[in-house]
Amino acid sequence: MPERILITNATIVNENQVFEGDVRIEGGRIAAIGTSLSGQPGEQTIDATGLHLLPGLIDDQVHFREPGLTHKGDIASESRAAVAGGVTSFMEMPNTKPPAVTHEQLEAKYQRAAAVSLANYSFYFGATNDNLESVRRADPATVCGIKVFMGSSTGNMLVDNRETLDRIFAEAPMLVATHCEDTPTIEANAEAFRQKYGEAVPISAHPKIRSAEACYTSSAMAVELARRHGARLHILHISTAAELALFSSAPLSEKHITAEACVHHLYFNSRDYDVLGTRIMCNPAIKSEADQLAVLQAVRDGRIDVIATDHAPHTLEEKARPYFQAPSGVPLVQHSLQILLEHYHNGLLPLELIVTKTSHAVADLFEIRERGYIREGYWADLVLVNLNRPQTVAKENILYKCGWSPFEGHTFPSSVVATVVSGRLVFREGNIIEGTPGKRLLFDRVPRNK
Repeated sequence: MPERILITNATIVNENQVFEGDVRIEGGRIAAIGTSLSGQPGEQTIDATGLHLLPGLIDDQVHFREPGLTHKGDIASESRAAVAGGVTSFMEMPNTKPPAVTHEQLEAKYQRAAAVSLANYSFYFGATNDNLESVRRADPATVCGIKVFMGSSTGNMLVDNRETLDRIFAEAPMLVATHCEDTPTIEANAEAFRQKYGEAVPISAHPKIRSAEACYTSSAMAVELARRHGARLHILHISTAAELALFSSAPLSEKHITAEACVHHLYFNSRDYDVLGTRIMCNPAIKSEADQLAVLQAVRDGRIDVIATDHAPHTLEEKARPYFQAPSGVPLVQHSLQILLEHYHNGLLPLELIVTKTSHAVADLFEIRERGYIREGYWADLVLVNLNRPQTVAKENILYKCGWSPFEGHTFPSSVVATVVSGRLVFREGNIIEGTPGKRLLFDRVPRNK
């Protein structure tokens, strides 16, 4: 039987407003928003006095590693880490083993998530140099997007054939999400550093090898393709000041080309390699402080539309390898909201903007059905946070399967108190509450005219 929950006395942050109120949840959905709502028989009441109630985060870019890489993470483990961090829905990438580049492989991931995911879920369909017919058949109502690695050494998914890229942008039936780094530029940079250091290239070279030039070259190509073919383009994990010139600060509803920033590019810069080394090695690389501050400003002025994580766990043993053997990727989904709330405390991001970039705008950009807002009739995906209760990240409270975080030992000024997914309380005061898994995201999209 669906849970009945009444959240009272909360400070609600929603649709650019902050106000006191109560929220009633019935049948998985928000039944009422008001003040002085009375408890009913059989209803669980959560007194949220002193707490802020936000829409659950929708993370449009994660790698949960299943199938084939489950020693690093899996849908069950990483979805539990997600809800502990207030992330109620995720969109997962196709570069697993095997990759999700056929409809059979994609459906297998959906079936697995239906059985084990505590958060709501969707999966990208991966494009390759030779699966265009399958890309054409992806369903815009049930699949979040087409993922194109335009410059990536991730598995065999690099799409580097210009004719294929043209046809993907011309014929994809939905949003195309791109990883943009120019492989020839990266390879030339890597060879120059090999000439200088041999195989003992220092981690500090990472943002110089996977350089700002490599990012801009590839992103500019994606924008040019999207404009030529009228494609709906979403460029992931923008990491450089240069790329920001490619994007508009117009309202999201007026855009056909959008951009995402990730929390690690907003929080770290190249000085942090000295302490954290390969633990913050990722693609695209964390770059200079000037790049970090420029991307943060673009979040504020609207050139960056959404904030995500690119959560990508690896084991510490893998991360301990030399530069050219160490994998890129950082586990982040459990701590992304706390990272952003630290920016709030530091005066860098208002609460209303954090909610917009992590929930409202993601729902609007992907046209997600009845999620991303605190609205009567919408699915109840909610997170309660205590802005003034610090939490220190430690081994014992990390839920990632890989067992580590670049934030170990760091104290965040705010903490996640409780998370509700599709009307079910799934996390409260440090404890995961097992039960009915999350639901598949659906999308209200008009099919693209070919």
